[in-house]
Amino acid sequence: MAKSDAAVKEPATKGKLKLIVLIVVALLLAIGVSVGATWYFMHSAQGKPAAAEAQTAPVGKQPAIFEPMAPAFVANFNQNGRQRYMQVSITMLARNQADLEALKVHMPVIRNNLVMLFSGQDFATLASPVGQEMLRQKATASVQEVAQKELGKVVIEQLLFTNFVLQ
Repeated sequence: MAKSDAAVKEPATKGKLKLIVLIVVALLLAIGVSVGATWYFMHSAQGKPAAAEAQTAPVGKQPAIFEPMAPAFVANFNQNGRQRYMQVSITMLARNQADLEALKVHMPVIRNNLVMLFSGQDFATLASPVGQEMLRQKATASVQEVAQKELGKVVIEQLLFTNFVLQ
């Protein structure tokens, strides 16, 4: 009887061995197909001409163009009978260089509007970050208004305060 038990166990182990070999071959085949497909797509993307990439690229924002407004703005205002000063350095954020150059023609009007805006502020409000952010948003709206009036489109995305000093 010992021989019959051994004869029964051999075919069962041969079946398990065949199953393991089949699984290993299937895994190697799947890995090979994956590597081949990755290689194909990576190398076919490198072979595209630049014009084709520009046409297939999604339409998004153009790169940012930063233009500082020099010299810095200095405004004075009264606070409870005391003379106060504010110095603000501003950088404009735009996306189109040609539009930005066209807006520079109107820089005297923009600077005048900003000086008037800065001079009319309250010192206590400007001392807080929320007040500074509100002033930045008002300044941005002022420049966008001039751009809309003179050029027919909003050229400046936003103004950035790169230096803000209160005294």
